Amino acid sequence: MEQVPHYPLFVVITHGLNILFVTLLMRSGVEVLSSMPKLYWSDGCPPGREWLRLSGKNFGGDSRRPWVSLDEEESWHPVIALPGRKNLGVGRHWHFLTVPFWILTGAVYVAMVFVSGYWSYLVPTHWSIVPQAIRDIGTYLHFQLAPQLPGQPFDAAQKLTYFGVVFVLAPLQIASGVAMSPAMLARFPWYGRLFGGKQGARSVHFLGLCAMLAFVVVHLFMVVVHGIPGEFAKIFLGSEDGDRVLATVVGSLTLLAVVIVHVGATVYSRIDPRRTQRLLGKLVHRFEHMLSRLGRSRQHYRRRDISEYHRVNGYPPTDMGYRQLAADGFGGYQLPVGGLVDHPVTLSLPELARLGMTRQITNHNCIQGWNGIAEWGGVPLSALIDLVQPSKSVSHIVFYAMDDKALTEGRGRYGYFYEAVPIAIARQPQALLALEMNGAPLPIEHGAPLRLRLESQLGYKMVKWIKAIEFVDGIADIGMGQGGYREDQLYYGSSPGI
Repeated sequence: MEQVPHYPLFVVITHGLNILFVTLLMRSGVEVLSSMPKLYWSDGCPPGREWLRLSGKNFGGDSRRPWVSLDEEESWHPVIALPGRKNLGVGRHWHFLTVPFWILTGAVYVAMVFVSGYWSYLVPTHWSIVPQAIRDIGTYLHFQLAPQLPGQPFDAAQKLTYFGVVFVLAPLQIASGVAMSPAMLARFPWYGRLFGGKQGARSVHFLGLCAMLAFVVVHLFMVVVHGIPGEFAKIFLGSEDGDRVLATVVGSLTLLAVVIVHVGATVYSRIDPRRTQRLLGKLVHRFEHMLSRLGRSRQHYRRRDISEYHRVNGYPPTDMGYRQLAADGFGGYQLPVGGLVDHPVTLSLPELARLGMTRQITNHNCIQGWNGIAEWGGVPLSALIDLVQPSKSVSHIVFYAMDDKALTEGRGRYGYFYEAVPIAIARQPQALLALEMNGAPLPIEHGAPLRLRLESQLGYKMVKWIKAIEFVDGIADIGMGQGGYREDQLYYGSSPGI
């Protein structure tokens, strides 16, 4: 049998691409983490019970001062986070842009590994490699180089490590990432339970990030220990017998190019986040939109699953009109529903309830990473759609809220909250106009008198304190044309299925 080259061309190419993709994933992942730098093993995220808190902020469930989950967000430096400084929306765009390219690169690599026979260098075939790898680690700890396996480019410790990274760690990162998708959790609740719930998956994903970072650091250290010119010849020219001067030049230029991409991505994202959103969105949004329509939500949690504490995001309206409505128990509330419909209506809460009440126990997923399970009682959105009879040209339903973000949120943001929802998602069975929570009237902090529930979407699409509903044939003229308040102001994606 012909000997397989130690460093064939596909290894050289995919290795170079992985340097770029893995580092982009790490930095953008850190940006996502900064939005809620607390990790849990169980769903519900009760304050104070996190197993890891990467923040000096500590809010309690019994705090006398009202707080929302955005108060937990940290502003991490652009050197470690892409793009850094509380840019969750843009960070998610970079993360989800990179994911498919990284997966494709890995798929090509694994396929070529088995087609070419290179698998024999990566896949252990006998348990004896484990004690041998332990001995090799001891050799390194004595500041000596371990011997390579006969006829192979790696020693036992290296071979075992590469196998773990390629065939265990990388697939685990993909699987745990999928287990955090609200669309996947809604359609296949059993999948999330494989990790103990969304928070278990989030913790596993974080530990995977730490393991990948440790691998990169040790890998770089070993390159230095073995000698940069010789290692660059293997990595970038495919042969340890290659021209080492040329290899050093090629390797240095490759790493410089990776650094330039990172610097360019960070600077451009911070200078012009709107163009970054639009540019990356052209590639990302189609994937997100497809995932958002994955299928009907099949969530049917039990009462004992209901979270003991359910976080909120967004402070209630502060104007006198809302306060008067609340003081009257929302008896004077009227919901206007119009736009491109045959039968525009204005409904009181009792009139809305007469369209048919239903209840569901579902999992709320916030874009920041926390989740909470609650029972929601309300009217299926499909019942309202059937009542008003939208025209065939309608593509979205716009929900307008009563909260002026300039007053309730600040931070340079302004205007009343609004979100546009594709009508196909609005027609899903568990899409609900909620009037109750956990068997009681909807609390003010959770959106009273009326809020939207879209169980395959992230929380920012589920408008609270609904003031009016409009059926439209496009979103270009709604706000800044990106699909909603968070999309316009914070550059979020318009189809949050992940």
